[in-house]
Amino acid sequence: MSYASLEMQVIQWAQARGIIPNATTAAQLKKANLSGARLSRANLSGADLSGADLSRANLSGADLSRADLYGADLSRANLSGADLSGARLSRADLYGANLYGANLYGADLSGADLYGADLSGADLSGARLSRANLSGANLFGAKLIGERPVLQIGHIGSRCDYFVAYLTDQGVKLRTGCFFGAVDQFREKLSEEHGTNKHAMEYTAALELIRVHAELWTPAEVTPEAE
Repeated sequence: MSYASLEMQVIQWAQARGIIPNATTAAQLKKANLSGARLSRANLSGADLSGADLSRANLSGADLSRADLYGADLSRANLSGADLSGARLSRADLYGANLYGANLYGADLSGADLYGADLSGADLSGARLSRANLSGANLFGAKLIGERPVLQIGHIGSRCDYFVAYLTDQGVKLRTGCFFGAVDQFREKLSEEHGTNKHAMEYTAALELIRVHAELWTPAEVTPEAE
């Protein structure tokens, strides 16, 4: 089945339920209710799905490159292997979404809720993650430009988040919850928020494990891959 026919299936599915007018095209699915829709491998490249309800939809392998998904509800949606390169996902609800192996190259995820999302193996190179909620998200094997996760610990801390160490061209960086930064920055934040409580002790032990591993990493491993 061609991508074009899959695209028409999306429109016809929504039209049959009175969600969108009969004259609607793929680029005009704004605020559509597509909850639970079967859209595997659908071609929605460049579509306007801002504010749409795609909760629990099956979008595995779908082409959503450059799509506008601003404020869309993608909670618990299956987006494994989907192409979301260049997509606008700012303020989108991706709670518990399956993004395993998804292509999010250059995507705008600023302010998105990715709580509990599976981002393992996803390509996040060049993605914007400012103010994104990554609490409980699985980032194991995810790719960021110049950054590669090499050690994941968890769940630890007051929010039971994963604690992920990355190799970068600027040294080791850490991600947990909404924090992403250098080791020294994390130590400062840790001291401010937890003092010497049990969660501080957990993180301190994790930092020591990361330090030991960092000594084994060679300079060649820190060099970003050539584009």
